[in-house]
Amino acid sequence: MARYIIRGTLLPMTDPQTVYTDGELLIDKDTIVAAGPRGVWDDYVRTQPDWQPERILNMNKYVIMPGLVNAHTHAAMTLLRGYADDMPLMPWLETKIWPFEALMTPDDMYWGTLLALCEMIRGGTTVMADMYMNEDRVADAVLEAGTRAVLSRGITALDPVNAKKGLQENLDLFAHYHEAGEGRVKIFLGPHAPYTCTADFLQEVKREADRLGTGIHIHVAETLEEEKTILERTGKRPVAWLEELGLFGGSVLAAHCVHVNEEDRHILKAHGVGVAHNPESNMKLNSGTAPVTQMLEMGIPVGLGTDGASSNNDLDMFSEMRSASFLQKLTSSPTSLPAYEVLKMATVTGCEILGLEGCGKLAPGYHADLIALDFDQPHFVPCFSVVSHLVYCARGADVKLVMTKGRILMEKGELTGLDEEKISWEAAERAKGIAQRL
Repeated sequence: MARYIIRGTLLPMTDPQTVYTDGELLIDKDTIVAAGPRGVWDDYVRTQPDWQPERILNMNKYVIMPGLVNAHTHAAMTLLRGYADDMPLMPWLETKIWPFEALMTPDDMYWGTLLALCEMIRGGTTVMADMYMNEDRVADAVLEAGTRAVLSRGITALDPVNAKKGLQENLDLFAHYHEAGEGRVKIFLGPHAPYTCTADFLQEVKREADRLGTGIHIHVAETLEEEKTILERTGKRPVAWLEELGLFGGSVLAAHCVHVNEEDRHILKAHGVGVAHNPESNMKLNSGTAPVTQMLEMGIPVGLGTDGASSNNDLDMFSEMRSASFLQKLTSSPTSLPAYEVLKMATVTGCEILGLEGCGKLAPGYHADLIALDFDQPHFVPCFSVVSHLVYCARGADVKLVMTKGRILMEKGELTGLDEEKISWEAAERAKGIAQRL
């Protein structure tokens, strides 16, 4: 970590109107100390006369913005990319995904996660909320890569043995990795979903989360089949049932929330539940269209995720932003989910629903988590609106610089800390080996 000045078009995400077309950002180790129009260095050294940069990055044809937040994914599912496509959710899970996952080892999880992190860094994602198995190896990969993550051991708990084992693994994960990497890794508890957990288990998870002072990451109301299952089992819809159990309150990250009616939305709002919207996975699996516009109008915080690469099939958050906006326009009106709002979902709100303080904006006192996109390309010409182009024109491949906590993870389009060729080879061999054993 060093002292940097970065110059270019600066999108701080502090408010919808502010874009510095000739901007300047000062970074001291892991923290932004000044941000604004060209000349903030001059202002800063008046109060800190000894401050001098070790590097000046002149990126005049680039747009510099906060790193993106993937608020719901299963990173090691990169090993299942393209393995099972064009199927509805439950047959896809039961006949393809779960049998494959049963053969995955902890080392498979590690290499699959490293592959995901290579893709995420290349696409400008600096934070992920991951729910999967063997999350200790996922944490190892995150610590190696230099990114941020909120990790949960996904727990299916209809069987008491699995429930006990999964919860203990999640608690052990918290004990060993929470706040690791100078705070880059945080641990939530991860009951998989209402239809895969019993009432007693969900209440036990809530007690443990409260004891530890941490959050809960859970799939909620993803499909109509889930809604039918919970109605038959409990007489209530999934959101209302979870409220009855007392799961809400504190920090809860609810992934999907596709099938939530007005009553459900009032419950989510009342308890401050954060929602992770996954439009491309929902479209591919025909799960439905989440009422994001209505949730935002009610003040429910909604972030954005890709879900796993087995149901997307990539981890490109720029593609996800475009899909999110277009899908709401298709099902609501052309004014729904405008560009700045979806950018906010992928940055500021993503950090908020994950409980990450000092992240999501480029402003003094915030962590130096940022990305820079090369706007000197035909698909950005002409540029009437930087914000519009980031959502409707940009793609992950346009990202050329990535920094987390003041550490450069990619520069000039090259990863600085991960051996991409080795990771890709290892992940491919492991995925093929698992598929051959099925």
